[in-house]
Amino acid sequence: MKILKAVEKVPGGLMVVPMLLGMLTNTLYPEILNIGQFTTALFKNGAFPILSLFIFFAGSQIKLNEARLPLAKGVVLSCIKLVFGGALGLIVAFLYGHIGILGLTPLAIVAAMSNANAGVYAALSDAYGDDSDRGAVSVVSLNEGPFFALIIFGVTGISVIPISTFIGVLIPLLLGFILSNLDPDLRAFFRPGQKLVIPFFAFPLGAALKFQTIFSAGLSGILLGVLTMLITGIAGYFIMNWIFGRKGKRTLSGAFIGTTAGNAVATPAALALIDPAWQPYEKIATAQVAASVVITALCMPMLVAYLEKLNKRKQAKQEEQDINI
Repeated sequence: MKILKAVEKVPGGLMVVPMLLGMLTNTLYPEILNIGQFTTALFKNGAFPILSLFIFFAGSQIKLNEARLPLAKGVVLSCIKLVFGGALGLIVAFLYGHIGILGLTPLAIVAAMSNANAGVYAALSDAYGDDSDRGAVSVVSLNEGPFFALIIFGVTGISVIPISTFIGVLIPLLLGFILSNLDPDLRAFFRPGQKLVIPFFAFPLGAALKFQTIFSAGLSGILLGVLTMLITGIAGYFIMNWIFGRKGKRTLSGAFIGTTAGNAVATPAALALIDPAWQPYEKIATAQVAASVVITALCMPMLVAYLEKLNKRKQAKQEEQDINI
């Protein structure tokens, strides 16, 4: 059986297929994942430890003279999510108040659009990016969760991301970076690890979700996922090409962030706990954000694959024109 080849034919298949299997398992047979011991540790609770290992491997592939580029890309990508996601949510809040528009509350908009799914980014950067794109995952990981959403809403007391959060994300990347630059043989040794671990953090990410989340959120949840992909993903694609693109070679890294992080589902509850004015909207916002997590994780890889095909067509057309000249 050609299982691997079949999976790789799916856009972002190494990430998407295991994630779908995790969701299916958690939807139909959740008790299997909670059986305990190594099964639960690997297939239910293993997402972030294994994703941390991916960050370590990503750091090991960054050469000393190329370290500034991954950092710059990561900062720009995070700013894109913060600015575009926050701007739309604040505009809706200013014009329509807490209730929002088209069934979408500003709480859900900011929570879903102001952060990116680091797992999906890692998988897409491995399939379609270069070493600098993969190295940027450590910075992109910093905007997961409620921090940026709370900053956008101006919640006092949680307006600064704790320094320990930055240090905790950067240590695996820095350790891989240092070891591989001290010994190039280690860089070669760690290189296969990047691709190898992707399915193993994708499955538990999916195992934290259920297919019912899409249906409970209704059309508004689907709309939120589509907006997240189009506004932050497409905007990111054009901005990253404007800053980092080179003639004859366009970068897809900006599109990698058109997703919603899984732990963004906790953002509405966190904000409602701090500001009781949001409590009436907490449940629907949570369902909408969960739907956006699922939809963007499944559909963004297909959108990235489509953008890659467009880029290849443009590049082939440009080469043909250059030959004719």
